[in-house]
Amino acid sequence: MTEKKNVVVVMPAYNAAETLEETYRSIPADCVDQVILVDDGSIDNTAVVAQELDLDLIIHPHNAGYGANQKTCYMEALRLNADIVIMLHPDGQYDPKIIPDMIAAIREGKGEFVLGSRFLPPRGALAGGMPRYKYMANRFLTGAENLVMGTKLSECHTGYRAYSRDLLETVPFLRNSNDFAFDTEMIFQAKHFGFRFAEVPVSTKYFNEASSISFTASTVYGLKTLWVAWRYLLHRLKIWQFDLFKPTHRGKADAPRSLSMNHKS
Repeated sequence: MTEKKNVVVVMPAYNAAETLEETYRSIPADCVDQVILVDDGSIDNTAVVAQELDLDLIIHPHNAGYGANQKTCYMEALRLNADIVIMLHPDGQYDPKIIPDMIAAIREGKGEFVLGSRFLPPRGALAGGMPRYKYMANRFLTGAENLVMGTKLSECHTGYRAYSRDLLETVPFLRNSNDFAFDTEMIFQAKHFGFRFAEVPVSTKYFNEASSISFTASTVYGLKTLWVAWRYLLHRLKIWQFDLFKPTHRGKADAPRSLSMNHKS
């Protein structure tokens, strides 16, 4: 019999008032125990809308950044004894209906880090309206990251992710950036500490209310992604050591974890 795990959905929010309620009500309630929303100093009515929903609301007194928002999300989820934590953006871009598939991937031992991929099947992102320049940049960066890590992920830049508790307690995510580079750092940290990846296909849609960053911001993000990859290489080759990849007090060694991990089933 499968042992029940406490599943918490975290929603890092910034100016998501127009899309929050619809996204929240699309979450399959029968497989999620709790929903946390962290409002990162929104200047719209995100917090007001959230207060009308059955979720836990945390409000940052000022805008701290996408990465800082996630740090609050994960710390609160761990405090609430979550075994599986799913990050879902409240902007309506990703389909909440695949949450059971993401949970199953962790429960069945397929991986401790599950990515909701917009590129399974191929061209799925373009069909959902992803701008072509973002599509090309995603393909290039994902290819570079796969090359550095020795992985075969279809996408490294999805904002739809699920983590096991073990991963969040091991990876030193509080040392990560407070901006969009946080997501890339999480992937390289997970790889460094020996956690496995799984992917679940997800449909996506782009529209005016969905979160998006400008071309200039996207370029800066791409450069930061390559910088994370470079630091990962330097650390693994023991040329230069970075706190990003050093173990916490829980870690036993600055080396990949054994993949012969025990999974409850």
